[in-house]
Amino acid sequence: MDILLILAYIIHASTPIVLVSLGELVSEKSGVLNLGLEGMMMIGAFSGFYVGYLTGNILLGIVASVLITGIFSLIHAFLTITLHSNQVVSGLALTFLGTGLASFSGRGFINTSAQSLQAIKIPLLSNIPILGVVFFNQNILVYFSYFVIFLILFFIYKTRPGLELQFCGESPSTSDTAGINITFVRYKAVVFGGMMAGLGGAFLTLADSSPWSDQITAGRGWIAVAIVIFGRWNPLLVGAGSYLFGALNSLQFKLQARGIDISPYILGMLPYLFTIVILSITSIKVISKRWGAPESLGNPYIREDRE
Repeated sequence: MDILLILAYIIHASTPIVLVSLGELVSEKSGVLNLGLEGMMMIGAFSGFYVGYLTGNILLGIVASVLITGIFSLIHAFLTITLHSNQVVSGLALTFLGTGLASFSGRGFINTSAQSLQAIKIPLLSNIPILGVVFFNQNILVYFSYFVIFLILFFIYKTRPGLELQFCGESPSTSDTAGINITFVRYKAVVFGGMMAGLGGAFLTLADSSPWSDQITAGRGWIAVAIVIFGRWNPLLVGAGSYLFGALNSLQFKLQARGIDISPYILGMLPYLFTIVILSITSIKVISKRWGAPESLGNPYIREDRE
């Protein structure tokens, strides 16, 4: 029974990574890299916590985090899509800005908790041996994460807007010639990615029973970027990669609980080390192409430069 509870916890703990990674996948499929996820998660975590704490309404907190982070992501969209700024620089700037704003705003709420989502058993499904305990005795955001994996999979590969999204990331000049509004498609993708980052942040303060802390995201935004690459821009693989990281992340607590002494500094650097390794490997042009990266990822589209 203990192993089932551990597996259930892994699913729960992986959910914010699943949500943020899938949002980033959509953004990158359009050709826009967003390295501001860590800052956006912080904005989402604090805004959700603050509204939930003041109103006592968890739903309002979640809605606030999604809307506020969606608006915040418009900064990245405007800089990179409209002004054609460097996507890496813009993303890093938003990480610093979002982290700073959230930390400053939350300085009076350290170790304060808001109400938290409770687990909801799914009738019949929760009674399935093994699977019921692990997958179907979770909170509503965990259930949403299951659904959104397959929703995005269907959207990208089976719908016209999804195909247009892919075309914008692969060959924006060809897409423009075909009459696709590159700017509109990319704006929608970036805002969606920002909203999912906000939802992932809200999970930490409104579904994980965690008190507010200016370190609450713990590098999850960076991990999400790496997992999108690790998952080869495929929703199913990205979801699987998120759960794998959740399992590895949970392992550290189990090792500590069993008295195995591992420096917290080593554990704390693992998310960043993982990100650096994945980004370094896939930055090699040959590997990047074989790995399935969108051809125009990170490159602004300027119509005047079209050949």
